[in-house]
Amino acid sequence: MKQKTTASAPTEGRDQGMAILSYLLAGIGLYGGLGWLGDRFWQTSFLLPVGMILGMGISIYVVIKRYGSAA
Repeated sequence: MKQKTTASAPTEGRDQGMAILSYLLAGIGLYGGLGWLGDRFWQTSFLLPVGMILGMGISIYVVIKRYGSAA
C-alpha cells in the first residue's frame, strides 16, 4: 500500500502569503477610505494619501508582529 503524501509546506506558505497580502490591502483600503471620507467632509485634498500611507505602515507593523520570528 502506498502512503499518501501531503503537500502541507507549500500550501502553508501560500496561505501565509495570501494572509499577509490581505492585511496590506485591507490596511490601505480601510485607512485610505477613511482619508477619502475626511477629504470629502472637510473639503481637503491631503487626507487620502496620508490615510493610505498610515494604513500601509500599520499593516506592515501588524504583519511583523504576527508573522515575524522571535528567534
